[in-house]
Amino acid sequence: MSVIKTIIVLAVIYAVFLFSGYGVTVGSSENAAGLGLKCQYLTARGIVSSQYIHSDSGVIGVANCPIFKQVGEVVDNK
Repeated sequence: MSVIKTIIVLAVIYAVFLFSGYGVTVGSSENAAGLGLKCQYLTARGIVSSQYIHSDSGVIGVANCPIFKQVGEVVDNK
């Protein structure tokens, strides 16, 4: 019974990501001698990468990757 509930919860999460266009952070790495931050997001359509300017304090750029990010391609937008 718990396997069915888990599958239903995963299907609902997938549908929310598919129709909202949001993704959740799955990885990050510093590049360009620590001045850049490459963040990878898992969306319903696959993995999307974003580049940010990075600083440890977050004054210029971002200190960490945002947990959620809206990607440009959404299923129901025309």
